[in-house]
Amino acid sequence: MAARRVSSLLSRSLSASSPLLSRSQGRNCYNGGILRRFGTSSAAEELISPSVQVSHTQLLIDGNFVDSASGKTFPTLDPRTGEVIAHVAEGDAEDINRAVKAARKAFDEGPWPKMSAYERSRVMLRFADLVEKHSEELASLETWDNGKPYQQSKNVEIPMFARLFRYYAGWADKIHGLTVPADGNYHVQTLHEPIGVAGQIIPWNFPLLMFAWKVGPALACGNSIVLKTAEQTPLTAFYAGKLLLEAGLPPGVLNIVSGFGPTAGASLASHMDVDKLAFTGSTDTGKVILGLAANSNLKPVTLELGGKSPFIVFEDADIDKAVEQAHFALFFNQGQCCCAGSRTYVHEKVYDEFVEKSKARALKRVVGDPFKKGIEQGPQIDSKQFKKVMNYIRSGVESNATLECGGDQIGDKGYFIQPTVFSNVKDNMLIAQDEIFGPVQSILKFRDVDEVIKRANDTRYGLAAGVFTKSLDTANRVSRALKAGTVWINCFDVFDAAIPFGGYKMSGNGREKGIYSLNNYLQIKAVVTALNKPAWI
Repeated sequence: MAARRVSSLLSRSLSASSPLLSRSQGRNCYNGGILRRFGTSSAAEELISPSVQVSHTQLLIDGNFVDSASGKTFPTLDPRTGEVIAHVAEGDAEDINRAVKAARKAFDEGPWPKMSAYERSRVMLRFADLVEKHSEELASLETWDNGKPYQQSKNVEIPMFARLFRYYAGWADKIHGLTVPADGNYHVQTLHEPIGVAGQIIPWNFPLLMFAWKVGPALACGNSIVLKTAEQTPLTAFYAGKLLLEAGLPPGVLNIVSGFGPTAGASLASHMDVDKLAFTGSTDTGKVILGLAANSNLKPVTLELGGKSPFIVFEDADIDKAVEQAHFALFFNQGQCCCAGSRTYVHEKVYDEFVEKSKARALKRVVGDPFKKGIEQGPQIDSKQFKKVMNYIRSGVESNATLECGGDQIGDKGYFIQPTVFSNVKDNMLIAQDEIFGPVQSILKFRDVDEVIKRANDTRYGLAAGVFTKSLDTANRVSRALKAGTVWINCFDVFDAAIPFGGYKMSGNGREKGIYSLNNYLQIKAVVTALNKPAWI
């Protein structure tokens, strides 16, 4: 399959219809209307209500949806309004114990790791078919719970989700070891075996895609799983879990626990009967996760953490295309993307032109109800993230960066923020150092290649980078010099099931997607057999 450029897929999806949506009566999302072309117009619009039922709010343990042991629930909120969508079972240490026990039994005694790899792949392929069949329900739940545009959920992320499972279904019967030559009369072979019970903790910014990045390779390798959802966005994981059971996944192979980090997450990370842990989230939380894993049974951990990715525009770049790609690299998914191009370095010869065009593009960005056609930007995930972003905007102003546009809340209900552009940003400013995770573009000026390479690498992060130039020599030199796990040249956010993703430095360790992700869920065993009078070695 050709690599998917999220930006091009999204632009084609904006005119698509939303068959599961209906308008609620008499409700406005915020003052000035639900649809707003930031800075130029606004129109009073009714809030669109998703016509999908929230049917699964319990924990999935051993093939059944069950209440939490404590009976507690917590609300999951609509970020458009801050109102409650549903109350979800609140898992804690006891529920993690139940889920791990079910996963251990499924791995040690159940059919999944003993099933032929071909049969495992067939289950995963059936699941991908069911995802496509129920794409409208999944997309509606994803947008309702997360706030991302419905067209992004339906026409970009759901197809990528299904593609990832088909990709790993294809790997299931191609995982094998080697015959190794050795000195002496010995037959040596390596076996690639499933690692056991995999604990997985996923974030709220891409709930379905992160589900696929972790669950897909773990299942292909024959493992059982305990998955903890982000407390902000638990709904689509439960729906996907139901579809996996419908596809034929045996009970206990996938267990899903919703809950909070200090309780459910910490219990999973420190559990003595979990054989491997995978986490996607903030760098600070990643440090805690790593410590808990080390202080328990020293389980191996893969971490996909934060980023502060440079987006470098050279003087020979196609400026109009660079402006559009830089805009997308930062504002995609409300800026809530770990690899966002959040440090935009622009050569001094084209800096002023780039700033003016970036400001004009941000002013045209359509912000509003993510269920409405044509919307490019919905609300931030919750009040905590909203306040964090607004604090960084204030920091940018106070540090004397030039606020070109934006910088304020839209309306007084929900968590909508104006697309914000800062120019004259310096490397020592917080907005150029910290991961903002919101719609705030920082544009910095540079003079030459050596300077920008040094400045781009002067960060604790190393997740991704973008390079815009017409020079093959410049692209080659800079891409090799940047300390980042992914470098996009004259493009950004190209994600494909086969392309590995992960970071250098404090952006994490290990890789997800592609063949490299399989290594996270396999043990390698060497089997050495003495030979008596072998015919050959």
